[in-house]
Amino acid sequence: MTKKSSAEYQREYRRRLRDKGLVKKEVWVLPENSKLLHEVEKELRTPIVGIETQPLNLETPYSQHVETPTGGHNMHNKNAHRWTTESLYGALKDRPAFSNGSCTIEIIEGLDSSIVIGMHEYGDLPIFISVGGEQILVEAVLFCAEDISDTTQFNEYVLKTHKYLPLSTISLDTDDTHGDYYHMFGALSSASSINEVVLEVETLAENVIQATEAFSCFLKFEIAS
Repeated sequence: MTKKSSAEYQREYRRRLRDKGLVKKEVWVLPENSKLLHEVEKELRTPIVGIETQPLNLETPYSQHVETPTGGHNMHNKNAHRWTTESLYGALKDRPAFSNGSCTIEIIEGLDSSIVIGMHEYGDLPIFISVGGEQILVEAVLFCAEDISDTTQFNEYVLKTHKYLPLSTISLDTDDTHGDYYHMFGALSSASSINEVVLEVETLAENVIQATEAFSCFLKFEIAS
């Protein structure tokens, strides 16, 4: 099966937004406010109905926009409950995102089982989750190395800019079937709360879309706007 790059999911993501009647607006914010901007953006995609609709409270502290982790999974406590791939899958599939249809989730059984989440709001971008020992790895494919016009310049640019994508970093991995691929990933403790895992998944999906646009000048093909 041929892997799709994030550019293809980016195109599908934009197409679905256009089909909803949304328009693109460029904004500039501090890196630490990226998550708050994303929350505000999601609210602004909802039509305002009636004069009694409450306006957005942009003075609300950022910390109040982020779901507070619960569940007692203290990543600094060696005796805390730790997820396995199977137990994490069971907890994730009961989350509201999967019951309201914005995501789908399945587990791929094998020697090293993994979870695949289809992010429908991001053009069906697949997010892969694996649990091993004390770590949960959340990752997605960015580009095939063959899609990059100048890998040396691209690698240097990535090293200088990836810190502006919160909670995520980029690696170059090799697939025996498809060759070299750039991946974006985030890692967290296997003792993290379920809310922290969900936040990691949502942040990674958002970062993949942003990174695809930011790195588009290095691609050998254009991404439709």
